[in-house]
Amino acid sequence: MRRTYLTYFCILFGATLQGMSMSLFLFPHSIPSGGAAGLAILVNHWFHLSLGFSLWLSNIVFLLFALKYFGYTWTIRTILSVAITSTTVTFLTALVPHLHIHIMVDILCGSVFFGIGVGLLIRAGASSGGMVIPALMIASYKKWSPGKVMMGINFLIFLLTALVIDYKIVIFAVICQFFSTNIIDFIFELKLQKIRFLTTNWRKR
Repeated sequence: MRRTYLTYFCILFGATLQGMSMSLFLFPHSIPSGGAAGLAILVNHWFHLSLGFSLWLSNIVFLLFALKYFGYTWTIRTILSVAITSTTVTFLTALVPHLHIHIMVDILCGSVFFGIGVGLLIRAGASSGGMVIPALMIASYKKWSPGKVMMGINFLIFLLTALVIDYKIVIFAVICQFFSTNIIDFIFELKLQKIRFLTTNWRKR
């Protein structure tokens, strides 16, 4: 029972960190933290829907694929993490003012929070949803690190976001991805001797 509580605490904490990184540091500059976030920014730009709801829409299709490939437990945990992240984004975007210091400081803070959050989600048997799902599929099949696969997939979404909103976004997004994916890989490969349930085996759990 304690293992279950600790697992879901990690999911809650990781998803909240992910939502904080998006709403407080990245979304105010229209910088996507990943492919699904990039799609959410485009949906918000085109249809003027809230960023939290746009994030939900961007994850629905990928979650359907996740159900067959990763199993019910992983998918339910991922749905929970997406719900927590979307709620955090909606709450913080509406109620917390963006205290802009410098865009590079925001990118660095956003990358750190995002990388730690997603890394914890993957280790706890979930994900942040979106492009993490096909990235984990490819990483599992090819035995590649998930962070690097995520960066390749997300780069295409960044290009589209840059073409629609601002070309400088792709530069900032790649910088964000460089830092965050390395943090994700560090947490992914970290040996946790005292917390053995946080394994990197996320297929069919």
